[in-house]
Amino acid sequence: MAWSCTGTTNPQLISNLRRNGLINSDAVATAMKAVDRANYVLDKRHAYEDSPQPIGNDATISAPHMHAHAAELLLPYLRPGARVLDVGTGSGYLTSVLYRLVNGVTTTTTTPSPLRGGTVRNIRADGLDGAIDQQGIVLLTGDGRLGELPEKGPYDAIHVGAAAREVPPALVEQLASPGRMVIPVGTYSQRLMQVDKDARGQITQRDLFGVVYVPLTDRPA
Repeated sequence: MAWSCTGTTNPQLISNLRRNGLINSDAVATAMKAVDRANYVLDKRHAYEDSPQPIGNDATISAPHMHAHAAELLLPYLRPGARVLDVGTGSGYLTSVLYRLVNGVTTTTTTPSPLRGGTVRNIRADGLDGAIDQQGIVLLTGDGRLGELPEKGPYDAIHVGAAAREVPPALVEQLASPGRMVIPVGTYSQRLMQVDKDARGQITQRDLFGVVYVPLTDRPA
């Protein structure tokens, strides 16, 4: 069904995702319409295809339906004032969506070093200069499995955009009570996992469905 969501414009892409049940909320639809995918891909001709695309350095931007899934799963925790961590961001697309969903509250991200310049350019091209300049969006390079900014947490919502071998304990530790993390886990066989921490600090994990992501790696030596 997701492949039928491809559009010729950004609004059409988002409308198709909603019509096919991949976006269910007005908030996610509005945020994704406000973030033009053409600013985050290398080949603008394919900006509105519902498919992953290479962005250089062996990284990809995920398919729009996967971004929609992540935003919808995290939405209950994306209230105004929420703290959000986006790990492994490459293009910066979902970072920008999450930023809009929490009404401009700091979104901290860890991005692979070779991609950082492009991430900043993409976000600025999408009209979020103020978010970068005023540190509404904080971009770091480092080992995303460690979270990198524990002093900014605990995080109400954590999104991981690359596959970890296992759920990183450091990220679970930095998750707020209550809070939610969405993360792909596995090597050859990967699953999208939802990790919830309740108000008492109890952890539950839910296996959602199979996925294919590039691996989450550490800081280059």
